[in-house]
Amino acid sequence: MKLRSRDWFGREGKDGFIYRAWMKNQGVPADMFDGKPVVGICNTWSELTPCNGHFRELAEEVKKGVLESGGFPVEFPVMSLGETLMKPTAMLFRNLASMDVEESIRANPIDGVVLLCGCDKTTPSLVMGACSVDLPTLVVSGGAMLTGKFQGKDVGTSDLWRFANASKQGTITEEEMNLAEAGMCRSAGHCAVMGTASSMASMVEALGLTLPGNAAIPAVDANRKRLARMSGRRIVEMIKEELTMSKILKREAFENAIRVNAAIGGSTNFAIHLMAIAGRIGVDLQLEDFDKYSKGVPLVANLQPSGKYFMEDLYYAGGIPAVMHSIQSVMNTEALTVNGKTVGENCGNTVSLNESVISSMENPFNPLSGIVVLKGNLCTNGAVIKPSAASPALMKHTGKAVVFEDIEDYKAKIDDPNLDVDETSVLVLKNVGPKGYPGMPEVGNMGIPKKLLNKGVLDMVRISDGRMSGTGFGTVVLHISPESAVGGLLAYVQNGDQIELDVEARQLNLLVNEEELHIRRENLTLNLNKHRRGYCKLYVDHVEQSHLGADLDFLKGGSGSEVLRDSH
Repeated sequence: MKLRSRDWFGREGKDGFIYRAWMKNQGVPADMFDGKPVVGICNTWSELTPCNGHFRELAEEVKKGVLESGGFPVEFPVMSLGETLMKPTAMLFRNLASMDVEESIRANPIDGVVLLCGCDKTTPSLVMGACSVDLPTLVVSGGAMLTGKFQGKDVGTSDLWRFANASKQGTITEEEMNLAEAGMCRSAGHCAVMGTASSMASMVEALGLTLPGNAAIPAVDANRKRLARMSGRRIVEMIKEELTMSKILKREAFENAIRVNAAIGGSTNFAIHLMAIAGRIGVDLQLEDFDKYSKGVPLVANLQPSGKYFMEDLYYAGGIPAVMHSIQSVMNTEALTVNGKTVGENCGNTVSLNESVISSMENPFNPLSGIVVLKGNLCTNGAVIKPSAASPALMKHTGKAVVFEDIEDYKAKIDDPNLDVDETSVLVLKNVGPKGYPGMPEVGNMGIPKKLLNKGVLDMVRISDGRMSGTGFGTVVLHISPESAVGGLLAYVQNGDQIELDVEARQLNLLVNEEELHIRRENLTLNLNKHRRGYCKLYVDHVEQSHLGADLDFLKGGSGSEVLRDSH
């Protein structure tokens, strides 16, 4: 077995002296350099990323496993993306973090890597970066926090939107809000619902990049530590087997991930991240594939925001293996996974332990599932909606546009009592796409205007070129491409225009004649020049549209693990 790390630690003379001697200042014994596989532990721990705040403990468990299998563990940090704190949006920095991961792996004496992922963007960014190097790689997710508690009820992040509406209406006091805040986040871990973080953990398990059961184990359950330790053991064997990412991430793995995401009611963000990963590993994945491979897969996991229960309940019911068992008739069961077994071997005997949480395909929790891809003149390159989180009565709807030109315009007007809006209106938010914001924030599930909330209106059709938190819900059309900032038709929508949504027909259209649109085009001015330096400029200049995964155009594919020059 030719170990990549031997190009560093196996050298004689001055070069080998330098590589080994400086590592020894950390107390590393000499025999660790005698041909042991070097395992990098890529850690996104940060106190500014609360979801990943327990990763120091997980890293120690991975190290134990690596040592037990005869490997040499080395932990290294990369940029951590805290969804709740980062401004203007963590999504702006996903591609930057992926560059950090890619170059950190390639530049160092690493034979294989364990990725410690948790908060929303840490998972896709780490996987994207690792794909571009293509070493043996295994993912360990941080796990969801324990289910929140408030006034005797189970609560999670999806309830935040309900609390916000109640606060607008004055039906919840500030003291009650403080109690809810204190009761929601009861332990380490990411959101307790099937938000984006849990969807990403489920995605990497469905792709075959984790040991079975990874996605649903709560962050504070001892089994999370055991999984991390077993992952440390397994990565050493993967290095010996030369089981690289490209051997696992075949087309079939991506199709499996789409089907699992449909079955669990996963986040709409899943589409944009999976396409970015596919672009790095060289799999041709189109936005339409998310609709194609979701069809025929009902919602079998009864989880918020599309259902009732929480990630902790999913774990007790059997986790993602039980979900995959439930839908195995439509899965590619021969797809290879990191434990060396196929999907079919991993989930074949893992039945649901609670049919209220994980149902069968024959008797699903909801026949509607997946991510529906819309086309039409408003989104010639596509847009997405999650039917399981939408209102059936609004799935075919025509209404007048109430337009917000940007996020500041929305915040200034949404609760204005003089806003010309009723329950049949379509809320339209522009300039929140990849280039327009920049970074494509999670603001697509606009709040219901206060005066309509007071009338009992809880959902409306909302459309934008932005994203929505995986914890959000409603009849929300997202990821409109091309975005308004680059001259997509969304840019020309005006107050009072009629907009038609027909989810069954996969259509989203602006009902304005071409002559009028021509006049509007003549008077439209685009401005993307406000970002003049640094990463924001790099991002705006090179980010692709959402239907392509919003990666930077020059990051597609990979450079492999070869280091082209040697400084010593």
